[in-house]
Amino acid sequence: MSRQLKLGAFLMATGHHVAAWRHPDVPANAGLDFAHYKRLAQIAEAAKFDALFVADSVAAPTQDIASRIARSDHFEPLTLLSALSAVTERIGLIATATTSYNEPYHVARKFASLDHLSGGRAGWNLVTSDNAAEALNFGRDEHIGHAERYSRAREFHQVVTGLWDSWEDDAFIRDKASGEYYNPAKLHVLDHAGEHFRVKGPLNLARSPQGHPVIVQAGSSETGRELAAQTAEVVFTAQTSLANAQAFYADLKARLPKYGRSADSLKVMPGVFVVVGGTEAEAQEKCETFQQLVEPEVGVALLGRMLGNFDLSKYPLDGPLPELPLTESGQQSRQKLLTELAGRENLSLADLGRKIAGGRGHYSLVGTPEQIADRLQEWFEQGAADGFNVLVPHLPGGLEDFANGVVPELQRRGLFRTEYEGRTLRQNLGLARPGNRFV
Repeated sequence: MSRQLKLGAFLMATGHHVAAWRHPDVPANAGLDFAHYKRLAQIAEAAKFDALFVADSVAAPTQDIASRIARSDHFEPLTLLSALSAVTERIGLIATATTSYNEPYHVARKFASLDHLSGGRAGWNLVTSDNAAEALNFGRDEHIGHAERYSRAREFHQVVTGLWDSWEDDAFIRDKASGEYYNPAKLHVLDHAGEHFRVKGPLNLARSPQGHPVIVQAGSSETGRELAAQTAEVVFTAQTSLANAQAFYADLKARLPKYGRSADSLKVMPGVFVVVGGTEAEAQEKCETFQQLVEPEVGVALLGRMLGNFDLSKYPLDGPLPELPLTESGQQSRQKLLTELAGRENLSLADLGRKIAGGRGHYSLVGTPEQIADRLQEWFEQGAADGFNVLVPHLPGGLEDFANGVVPELQRRGLFRTEYEGRTLRQNLGLARPGNRFV
């Protein structure tokens, strides 16, 4: 079979557009409505998406404008995906869990549990928190600095994957006649002692169906890229042009050999914000409906958060983006991307806030299924992507538009599956099952 692209459905309660909750077709309470998520999961699975992706934050927004942004109430991702595992059969289930404010043993156990519950469909989006407010919920006066966050994340990954190898695949015999529950020769104690963590092990859970749940990573800074090359199997990234995406793709793949990895062992899946219409004019009209719902102050508050936790409320809305120091608490790659966008297009603060209200700096496509498929095919075939993490303005409507319009067009071109290749997320992504390091 020829190379085919991979698709993730990025679920963000009411939708990715910051004003989605105000749209008349969107349930405003979607963040706490399991029936809503069940419907989304089944739409995506019917369209043969590789995975659902759920982001997370462990702090509620508290700035003055927060009461006008629908980001304060949503399910904890692992709890949600565990429930969705019972109403789906093939689609992957990827949840975000930060290495900044978790412990490795907890993360290893929870994702291994999800992998067992789902029959091998779990994925861990390994992130270092970029929300400075999270520090105050975990006994810290300030957020962990950028370099320390990544140092901690690298060791965190080592501990989690080591714990996932606590037991060999056939360690548990459960022989009632002999009375032997497991073979002690196939138990391996990690006994990790490092700069950030001391973890004895073993994990109190058998090795999971995939061996290791799929590791996903989203950093695009220099440090983030190196961590991805060392640890990730899927990378989500924000790229605004084909040329930038090609450069990122080539750079990341070129880093793999020094870690003994092949190019196929890592899938690069840029985010793409998509608005689909029967005609280009209809798609543009849909997009503008959401844009008209963006209050300038809301757009600027979102912008400040995306730039790296800056308060921009004291600056004039019609003025330029001020010069800001390099963020230590946020995403340095996203700060660079948005700063360059503001300068290139000479955008005011309000204009920039409105421009990112849907895609948050991701590549944006507004058009017919054929037009959108053209661009996805171009990126896929010209060395910019192995697939895409799909962001839609509103849910469930935006996902239905993509599933009913763009997916059939990609299938018609032979670029996307019509049936799942396997039962696990690894099988569908074309990723090898890792061996146990102790064997």
